[in-house]
Amino acid sequence: MFRLLHFLKPYKKQVILGPIFKLLEAIFELLIPTIMVVLIDNGIKHNDISYILKIGGIMGGMAILGVISSFTCQYYASIVSQGFGTRLRNALFEKIGTFSHNEIDSFGTSSLINRITNDVNQLQVSVAMVIRLAIRVPFLCIGGVIMATFLDIKLSTIMLLALPLFAFVLYLIMSKSIPLYKLVQKKLDKLALILRENLSGIRIIRAFARVGYEKKRFEDSNEDFANTAIRVGKISALMNPMTNIIMNFSVIAILWFGGMRVNVGAMTQGQIIAYINYNTLVLSALIVVANLVVIFTKAAASAARVNEIFETSTTIADNLNFKNYTALNEDDTIIKFRNVSFAYNNSKEYAIKNVSFQIKHGQTVGIIGGTGSGKTTLINLIPRFYDVIKGSIMFNGIEVKNYMQNELRDKIGIVPQKAVLFSGSVAENIRWGLKDASYEEIKKAAEIAQASDFVEKLPKGYDTNISQGGVNFSGGQKQRLTIARALVRNPELLILDDSSSALDYVTDAALRKAIKGNKNNMTVIMVTQRVSTIRDADMIVVLDNGEMVGVGTHDELIKNNNIYREIYLSQLDKGGDEKNEEQDIVEAV
Repeated sequence: MFRLLHFLKPYKKQVILGPIFKLLEAIFELLIPTIMVVLIDNGIKHNDISYILKIGGIMGGMAILGVISSFTCQYYASIVSQGFGTRLRNALFEKIGTFSHNEIDSFGTSSLINRITNDVNQLQVSVAMVIRLAIRVPFLCIGGVIMATFLDIKLSTIMLLALPLFAFVLYLIMSKSIPLYKLVQKKLDKLALILRENLSGIRIIRAFARVGYEKKRFEDSNEDFANTAIRVGKISALMNPMTNIIMNFSVIAILWFGGMRVNVGAMTQGQIIAYINYNTLVLSALIVVANLVVIFTKAAASAARVNEIFETSTTIADNLNFKNYTALNEDDTIIKFRNVSFAYNNSKEYAIKNVSFQIKHGQTVGIIGGTGSGKTTLINLIPRFYDVIKGSIMFNGIEVKNYMQNELRDKIGIVPQKAVLFSGSVAENIRWGLKDASYEEIKKAAEIAQASDFVEKLPKGYDTNISQGGVNFSGGQKQRLTIARALVRNPELLILDDSSSALDYVTDAALRKAIKGNKNNMTVIMVTQRVSTIRDADMIVVLDNGEMVGVGTHDELIKNNNIYREIYLSQLDKGGDEKNEEQDIVEAV
């Protein structure tokens, strides 16, 4: 937790002044019982009204000053804890933004969300408690014992006997409850994960009629969480009655033995009242200490989870010497794969094995293969979402590892397999590709992406708001908007990762025709499972089980590549001219 203290640096004044004001409140709290001795013994005992009013006024003034000090400390604690949490969340968000897909896959999205929300909230609470109670509580404990001892050393034996017994009870309760508090946090994480999955996947759950199953799963997790929370609650609930028993018995002992001391003239009645107050004050402070231990235990666990993010180094780092690199080739090649192999973390098998090919500027290249053949993995290596394990990838004659990540990705327009839109207007989503894009550029990109027709029919056109996740658009509409987002930046390389899967064949054909007519020497890589999408490509790469098993044009692969031919034949309609075409292919082979 100490590693996170630098986030408190801008709040030095509040961190110092907050505990000082709380210490002032504690001093007033310690002085009031002693002043009460004077009030009882000199005022009430002699029925001196003016003296009672005078001392009562002093006590009232001290109480008011104590309240003001307490409010001031609370004000500073709020500023520090909220500022600390804000800065910490910003730093975590920035750090997560540097992670490659490897680190994000390793942590998991739900875990990262919980760490940046629940864990930071727990740390905020601990910071506030440190400022408000970390100095006040020990001061009250030690100061209360000292003040009680000054009142009567012999009677202090009762307090000294009660303290270890009190501490032992607190230890027993905490030793049982703290591990359960950690377990409650883990089960809360699990409950949050199930809730997040249900809310984000509600359409799928309903589509497969799994509402009952998911309801049961949530209820089981919720009940498990509740049972553990109730169990720790029952243990913690023992704290107040058990400590109150000790406190009350100590008060009885003080009254009994204190009465004897009063009878022999060794103590006054006011001193007995003050002594009881100090006894209660000290023992109550110990209860607060126990609660602080629980809070700090939770905070320590949260700090460990937060520090794990900060201590994780990204496997993909920028090369700060990028400007010193020059192209190694003078030909017209934009992409060159050289014996590239790649495996995901904790995987024993390569997802991509020994792949080599090159793409020239302005070419349209198709990548095709069965499910799990490594198509998406292959194109994710180009913008360095992952780094190759063996071999190298060249972009414009420079190895991609030698680029600054932003410099490389600014040259590439990517349309991912899953269409993702963000809350905001249609125009704002398209401007993700080029933040300074004009309305003319946005409209042109939408026209090429075949999105202008449905966008312009919307109530507010390009200013129409998109709901979270784009739920107010169909799958095909979302895909076309993501294509427009990539096209608006006019990239050197456009990667379409199965981005027309939700489009009908007519719209798909119109999209390919529009892209071809507006390429402007732009290189296009199309990942697909449809042969019709890449039939006219300048080059087609065929993948199977992570290996490149063929490369060439459509006609060449039909004649020479069995896997490509099987994919093509499986997609032919069994009738009319296409049936005759299939027969011609079989005869040609």
